[in-house]
Amino acid sequence: MAAFLLNLFLLGLGTFVVSGALGAPAAAAGAGTAFILKNNCPYTVWPGALSGNGAVLLGNDSFELPPNATSSFSGPPGWSGRFWARTSCLFDSSSANGSCATGDCGGALRCSIGGAPPVSLAEFTLGSGDGAKDFYDVSLVDGYNVGIGVRPSGAAVGGSCRYAGCVTDVNARCPAELRVESESGETMACRSACEAFGSPEYCCTGANGSPTTCGPTRYSQLFKAACPAAYSYAYDDATSTFTCAAGAADYLITFCPSAADASTN
Repeated sequence: MAAFLLNLFLLGLGTFVVSGALGAPAAAAGAGTAFILKNNCPYTVWPGALSGNGAVLLGNDSFELPPNATSSFSGPPGWSGRFWARTSCLFDSSSANGSCATGDCGGALRCSIGGAPPVSLAEFTLGSGDGAKDFYDVSLVDGYNVGIGVRPSGAAVGGSCRYAGCVTDVNARCPAELRVESESGETMACRSACEAFGSPEYCCTGANGSPTTCGPTRYSQLFKAACPAAYSYAYDDATSTFTCAAGAADYLITFCPSAADASTN
């Protein structure tokens, strides 16, 4: 994956606000770049976040995002991190420990490690300084559990500062050898070929550890066909990396985005 994404987790995160309203609450003036998470899924999700200082406080120890709810917070210049959806979570009210069917981060409500694959990711590196850029992407390199989209807003929108994401339900077209099924037999996530088979050609490791020796496979092409604006394998940079002028855009991150979300710039 691009070097800026491999060098994540530099700084801490700002204040988090949860709202049930469809409109996104605004971040405080001067607080940095605003991130707004919206749950467009027909079920509750528990957003996971990982940033430079490890654990990130989400929703005063009981964060969850019901259908149609939004949350808003800010990140300072230079911040890097990732967001994902956790599904079917059960947490103990006294210990804040529990588990999630997908995207679990070690059984903790506050994530200090990444979400367990397979998991769809939204990844960011915010620029700092004059002429700097924000870099962002949606990645299926660790597999897929929930559709996710990133939409920048503000005067910077245009060119490479545009929508990135995965609208298609990849679980519905996941090959049998990659499926993660619930007890009822429903496909709840789709593994990457790297996770499923562990071989260098799929993981871009060893002799296949460079852009010239690790290319798309039939499995990554399946992800790419479903979600053209998302990373499908580690070196899928050309069509999967997006940039905005640093400080010029805020970002709406939607879980289970619709086709309309992707078509409106």
